[in-house]
Amino acid sequence: MTDVAGVAFRRVGLPGLSLHVAEAGPEAGPPTILLHGFPEFWYGWRHQIGPLSEAGLRLVLPDQRGYGLSDKPDGVPAYHLDKLAGDVIALADAYGFATIRLVGHDWGGLVAWWTASHYPDRIARLAILNAPHPGVVGAYIRSHPGQWLRSAYVGLFQLPILPERLLTADRCRALRHALTGTSRPGAFAPSDLDRYVEAWLQPGAMTGMLNWYRALARLPRATPPRVRVPTLILWGKQDTALQPGLAEASLDLCEAGRIEWFDQATHWLPHEEPAAVNAALRHFLT
Repeated sequence: MTDVAGVAFRRVGLPGLSLHVAEAGPEAGPPTILLHGFPEFWYGWRHQIGPLSEAGLRLVLPDQRGYGLSDKPDGVPAYHLDKLAGDVIALADAYGFATIRLVGHDWGGLVAWWTASHYPDRIARLAILNAPHPGVVGAYIRSHPGQWLRSAYVGLFQLPILPERLLTADRCRALRHALTGTSRPGAFAPSDLDRYVEAWLQPGAMTGMLNWYRALARLPRATPPRVRVPTLILWGKQDTALQPGLAEASLDLCEAGRIEWFDQATHWLPHEEPAAVNAALRHFLT
């Protein structure tokens, strides 16, 4: 998986685990960590790597814990948001970054929100693509039944063993169809899906990936910390899993934030509108 131009790879040791990390861009550029979501890995940023590198950003793109070639700790508690956010800060520490620009899509966006809320002094700028702040999800679902219906699959993921079997059967047929069925035609090429299947079938990966959902269900209800860092939310309005109201509820937690809407894009915004997304990110991050 080394044919994305300008990308190098390394393994980075953190307290308690190590992560497989893709790197790109000039070493002296502003440090920028990009966090993929479910069910992707670093390769989910393939359309952003070249343009953001050319804009002068130093990119660090980990396979997050449980994913791809990174370590996959045992047990649901290992995937609590506090630990996932801790990985981001530990990764920045490993590189010697005092502050970072942080970008997240889907689950990577939830981690990015959580990191910015709890470590505001370490985050220079925050960019979120189709991901709500974890602190608003529960209250929003309780007051918006339509979102509850969209989130019903999360209940299935709470079951032991069965979801892993369903999602890995027939070379992960269900997950492949989930990607192509919820995105615009052409967003995921067959060759892209082959790469995803390879990542999903890594030993322990599917359980690690699902444990993120299992841990989220155990998150206690609490008033979320406000987001003090400059924040840009990019949101595809045709998202089949997340209503646009979640973006607005998340913005309400921001002291300095704004939303850019993409009326025709789905949840898979970075794949469907790469030119516009890259332009927005370059303008905001550089």
